[in-house]
Amino acid sequence: MGSKIPIKWPREVTAAFVEQLIRAEKDVQKAVLIFDAATAEYSNGFRHDRSTFGLIISRLLSANHFNLAEEMLVRMKDENCKITEDIFLSIYRAYGRVHKPLEVIRVFQKMKEYDCEPTQKSYITVFSVLVDENRLKTAFRFYRYMRGVGIPPCVASLNILIKALCKNSGTIDSAFRIFHEMPKRGFTPDSYTYGTLINGLCRSGKAPEAKELLMEMEANDCSPTVVTYTCLIRGFCQSNNLDEAMGLLEDMRSKGIEPNVFTYSSLMDGLCKGGRSSEAMELLEIMIHKHKVPNMITYSTLIHGLCGEGKIGEALEIFDRMKLQGCKPDAGLYWKVINGFCENNKFHEAANYLDEMILSGISPNRLTWSLHVKIHNAVVRGLCAVNDPKRAFQLYLSMRTRAISVEAKSFETLVNHFCKKGDVRKVARIVEEMLTDGCIPDEQTWTVVVGGFWDRRKVREAADLVQADLMCKHMDLGT
Repeated sequence: MGSKIPIKWPREVTAAFVEQLIRAEKDVQKAVLIFDAATAEYSNGFRHDRSTFGLIISRLLSANHFNLAEEMLVRMKDENCKITEDIFLSIYRAYGRVHKPLEVIRVFQKMKEYDCEPTQKSYITVFSVLVDENRLKTAFRFYRYMRGVGIPPCVASLNILIKALCKNSGTIDSAFRIFHEMPKRGFTPDSYTYGTLINGLCRSGKAPEAKELLMEMEANDCSPTVVTYTCLIRGFCQSNNLDEAMGLLEDMRSKGIEPNVFTYSSLMDGLCKGGRSSEAMELLEIMIHKHKVPNMITYSTLIHGLCGEGKIGEALEIFDRMKLQGCKPDAGLYWKVINGFCENNKFHEAANYLDEMILSGISPNRLTWSLHVKIHNAVVRGLCAVNDPKRAFQLYLSMRTRAISVEAKSFETLVNHFCKKGDVRKVARIVEEMLTDGCIPDEQTWTVVVGGFWDRRKVREAADLVQADLMCKHMDLGT
């Protein structure tokens, strides 16, 4: 990229004109070049102010260019441009968005270096990020520091403190103590306060108490939101009180509160886990009719539930609908579908979906590696069970090529199957690769192998395998 941007600059460059150019440029790096070009165009001409600096810093933060954004702060200081608190607030929120709470603390501690005195807003924003990121020990220390330097409590800071205490079932009583003390200290709990406590109770398995708090909330003229109802619905679903959860859905509709995709997904999850996947399917149709687009969680929930009830055909319909919508299934969903086929003894279909998964480029990572191993091994054994050794062996070879571990049980299944078929070459290869992988056949497997070789009058091969067995035992004894 060049250092010059082809722009026809007016004789008098204004901040409004520079801002217009920066906003219009979609590429953030080019926007920085425009920012630099504005001051370079005329000597002793345009100088950036808080508005143009603030805009370019905002663009950089949105693109996660944090180092460049902080360099702009230094530049503001060097150019004697007044740095206001709102710029720091945007930096705190940006670091919070990418889950870097310690960077928030670091920047907060540098505020005074830039002649910017933090107000209550900065303290509350930093406190909120720490709580949201579950850095609770640091958050409580920061709250004590905040109070120590004279920042007075307010509804916003008390709400965040209550949220922190609600994250642990052991401290939820402390959250309620603060809640009950708020009116005595001149603070009125708001919808956020009630919603936080309701969520905390539901997370602690106390959905009935949460519902009582909902009624108290409404009695105090605090309107519940869709988030409040979704928390309650999820809480009753987790305690398997599905009828109560369904009742809450009707209740929120009657009050004009429109359920969102998370509300429907939470209820579907509960219904599927409760063996009521047909009702969950009905909810999906209602959801789509109301123009709520199902997400990955919605589809995953339904597929898991339907497969769990053995409704593999309906699960496949959802699976296909999901792909048509553009949602890419992950290894977990493929595993659920493939496992559903395996449980219904449809191993050829399982192998087909395994091929589809591989062709779709879904490769194992650190989190899904064990899942891939289970999927492949289950299908290998299944194909042997339905007497398709050719495809089982092809999958076995594919696993070895892609370094997917072959389980001892799969080795044994293949050996048994090919011994019965009299394919001693494949047996010899599998046993050799089994030993190479450090998987020592048990006595029963050796008996099958040697017996199979003797039956085929392959005495030399049998003798070689017996010798290999003796060598392995010798190595195991460490002699």
